[in-house]
Amino acid sequence: MRNEGVDGYQHPRVRGFKPHRNPYQAYVKAVTYSHHGLVCDQNIHELRRVYNRKFPDKIPALERFLAVFLSVIEGVQTPVMDIADEFLLRDGSDRPILRTAVKAQADILITGDKDCLESGIPNPKIMTALTFGQME
Repeated sequence: MRNEGVDGYQHPRVRGFKPHRNPYQAYVKAVTYSHHGLVCDQNIHELRRVYNRKFPDKIPALERFLAVFLSVIEGVQTPVMDIADEFLLRDGSDRPILRTAVKAQADILITGDKDCLESGIPNPKIMTALTFGQME
């Protein structure tokens, strides 16, 4: 299945994503010109860790999903060095994600994490998938 994008460009539809939901719409927008989607390797490692623990029988499906996902979203290595604004995040596990976004010079960090959304960090802009999807 494919999803119609901007200017008629076709994006692969990923099984399990629901086209009417905000995360899917944000994904499609992130991989549509003029955007460039990024994901930090920490997110990929965490996804695999959770699947190994909770859904070991679904690991092959996860790997198929990641193969499609990483063909249109750039994976970025998480930097080790701290950055100034990361201490505005209370949860230390969110800090490497912010570091990665800053290193990759991302304009926008999309998250549902309330702590990140309320951090007051000015750059990159931090917003929900819904807000990103509604941006012009």
